[in-house]
Amino acid sequence: MPIHPTAIIDRSSEIDASAEIGPYAVIERGCKIGPNVRLYAHAYVSEGTTLAAGVQVHPFAVVGHLPQDVKFTGEPSYTVVGEGTVIREHATIHRGTTPGSTTTVGRNCFIMSTGHVAHNCTIGDHVIIANGGLVAGHVQVGDRAFISGNVVVHQFCRIGELAMLGGLVGVSMDVPPFMSLRLPHCYAGANVVGLRRAGFSPAERQEIRTCLNLLVRSGRGLPRAIERIATLVQTDPGRRLLAFLQAPTKRGVFVPRSDGEVVEAH
Repeated sequence: MPIHPTAIIDRSSEIDASAEIGPYAVIERGCKIGPNVRLYAHAYVSEGTTLAAGVQVHPFAVVGHLPQDVKFTGEPSYTVVGEGTVIREHATIHRGTTPGSTTTVGRNCFIMSTGHVAHNCTIGDHVIIANGGLVAGHVQVGDRAFISGNVVVHQFCRIGELAMLGGLVGVSMDVPPFMSLRLPHCYAGANVVGLRRAGFSPAERQEIRTCLNLLVRSGRGLPRAIERIATLVQTDPGRRLLAFLQAPTKRGVFVPRSDGEVVEAH
C-alpha cells in the first residue's frame, strides 16, 4: 500500500502518487516527496524537505530537522536530497541554519546508519558516508568521496572529489581531491582504487599521483608546490585538483609529510 494508515502527513506537503510511506512515518509541512520515494516505518521527514525520485529513508532516520546550532532563530530553511540517495537507520540530516539556506545532499549517495550531515552542508553525487561518519556544519564534500566509519569532519572543511577518508580519521582542514587518508600515519597517497573504479585513464592517474607527491614530498611549501602543479597539469582531473588548491579556504589545506605530520596550510 502506498501510504500506511498510521503515517502522519501534513496536508500542505506534496506526495507523489508512486511514493510508499510506511507505518508511523512522519512528514511535516511544506515537504515535497518525489516519485518512487520509500519511507520505511518510523522515518521522519521534517518541514521544508524535498526528496527527489527514488530516495529511501530507513527506520528512525531523521531528514531536515532543526539544525544543532545555537544561532538558529527558527526562520524557514530547507533540505534537498537528490534522486536515488539512500539514508539508513538512525542517520540524521539537518536543514540550513541561516534564514532561507539549504542543506544539500546529491544524487545516489549512501548515508549509512548513524551517519550525520549537519546544517548547510553541500554533499556531492555518489558520496558514501559510512556508519558513524560525522560531517559538521558548512562542510563541502565532492563527488564520489568516501567517508569511512567514525570519521569526523570539522566545520567549514572541504573534502575533494574522490577523496578517501579511512576509519577513525579526524579531519580539521581541507582534504584535496583524490587523496587517501588513513590511520596510523594518516597520509596514504592517491586514492588509486577509487580512481580506477571511476574510470580514470592511466595518464590521469599518473598526473594525480605526481601532483599529490609534489604537495607532500617536494619540500617546496604549499604556495610553491601549487605554482609547480599549475605548470604540469594537462588533464581535466589535474585541472580540477589545481582549482581546488587555488580556491579560497577557511580551514587551510591539509598537506602532510609522508610520516603523517602536517607541514603547511594556507
